[in-house]
Amino acid sequence: MTMVAIGDETQVETSSKRKLSGPALWLLAPGVLWMVLFLVLPILMMVYVSFWTQTTFKIEPTLTLKSWITFFSSETYLGALWTTVRIWLIVLVSTVLVGYPAALFVGLFVRNKTIQTVLLVLCVIPFWTSFLIRVLAWRPMLGKEGAINLILMKIGVVQQPIEILLFSELSVIIGMTQIYCVFMVGPIAFMLGRIDPSVIEAAQDLGASFGRIFRTIILPLSMPGVVVGGIFVSVMVLGEFATSAALSGRKVNLLGNIIVTQVGSLKWAFAAVAGVVLTILMGAVVAALLRIVDLRKEL
Repeated sequence: MTMVAIGDETQVETSSKRKLSGPALWLLAPGVLWMVLFLVLPILMMVYVSFWTQTTFKIEPTLTLKSWITFFSSETYLGALWTTVRIWLIVLVSTVLVGYPAALFVGLFVRNKTIQTVLLVLCVIPFWTSFLIRVLAWRPMLGKEGAINLILMKIGVVQQPIEILLFSELSVIIGMTQIYCVFMVGPIAFMLGRIDPSVIEAAQDLGASFGRIFRTIILPLSMPGVVVGGIFVSVMVLGEFATSAALSGRKVNLLGNIIVTQVGSLKWAFAAVAGVVLTILMGAVVAALLRIVDLRKEL
C-alpha cells in the first residue's frame, strides 16, 4: 500500500492483484490435480465417447456423428430436453416463492442467533433420512386416497379426488420443490442476516413503507443469496432422475432418465451425447445466473 499526495488531497493506492508464490502454488496443486482427474478428464472422455459408433449390441471407437444426429432428430430425446428445461424453470421459481418468505423470516425478523440456528436445523432435518424415503413419502400424500385429497374433500373444496396430483408432471414439481427448497432458504437467510438493521430503521424513520424497503434495500442485498440458491437448485434439478421416476410412474422423462435408460441398455454413445448436452445446459444456466450479480464482490 503506497500513499500518493496530489496537491492537498491524499490518495491511497491498493493493488488487488497479488502474485502467487511458489509455496502457494504447491498448496493449489492437490486441488487442481483432483479437479483435472475427476472432473475435466471424465467430461472430455464423455465427449469423446459420444462420437463413437453405436450399434445394437456393441460400441466401437470409430468416430461418427450418428449418435448426435439421432439425438437431435428424435422426438423422444428432444422432448426429454424440453421437459427438463420446463420443470427446472418451474421448480426454480417455486423454490424462490416458497423459500424466500421463510428465509426472510429467519434471516431478518429473527435476530437471535440461537433461534436462527434452530430454525435452519429444522429445515435440514428431512435430510437426515434417505433421499428415496423423502421422495416416496409423497405418494401417500398425493394419491387419490391420499392426505391432500381427503382434506380437500372433507372441507368441501372438491367432490372427487384430484387424480393429477400423483403420477404426473405436477407431482414431480411438488416433490422437487419440497426436496430442494432448503437449498434456497439457506443462502438467502445468510445474506439477509448480514443486512445492518440500522439501514432498515433509517428507512422506516424517513417514512418508507415495508414494500419500498423490500424493493430498494432488502431484495437487492439478498440477490447474491438468491443466485447461490438458484445455482444449487438448478444443478440438482437438471441432473434429476429418481424423483421423476418415483412420482410420475415413469411418465415424465428427463435427460437424467434418458441417460440412466441408455446406460442400462449399454448404449454408451447415446448416453454420452445426453450427458454432454446436460453438462452444456448446466454450464449455460450457471453462467447466466452468475451474470445477475458479481458474487466475488458481494460475498
